[in-house]
Amino acid sequence: MISRIALLTVLGLAVAGCSTVAAVSGDPLSARWVGQEAGKFFAAYGPPISDVESGSSTTYVWRGGYRTRKEAAQYTGEGKDKKLVARARTAYLVCQVKLVVGSDYMIKSIDATVDKPGANGGPTWCEQTLDAAK
Repeated sequence: MISRIALLTVLGLAVAGCSTVAAVSGDPLSARWVGQEAGKFFAAYGPPISDVESGSSTTYVWRGGYRTRKEAAQYTGEGKDKKLVARARTAYLVCQVKLVVGSDYMIKSIDATVDKPGANGGPTWCEQTLDAAK
C-alpha cells in the first residue's frame, strides 16, 4: 500500500514537472524572463504603464519597442508574367506584455498581449524587443 502511494506521488511529480517545463520552453518570452527579477526587466526596458495588486502578486502592463518598418511590394513570376501579390506598406510595430510578479519581485509569468509576427516565420516583435529571440 505504501509503495503504491509512493509510486503515485513520484508519477504525479514527474507529470507536473514535464508540463511546467513544456509550458516555459515552448514560449521564448517565458523561457527568457520567468524567474528573473522584475527590476532587471524594468531597468532594461523602462517602467510599466499600469499595475494592479491582487493578493501576494502584482500584474504589470509594459508597452514599448515602437518602430516603423517598411515592407516592400511582393510579386510572383518574372518579366512580363510578373503579378503584384501584396502592395508595399508601412508596418507600425509595438510590443505590450503583461507581467505577473510575486511578492519576492520575481517574474512568475509573462504574456504578450500586443505583438506582430516576425518576418518569414522568425521571432515575433516582442521576442526581438525583449531579448528573447535566440
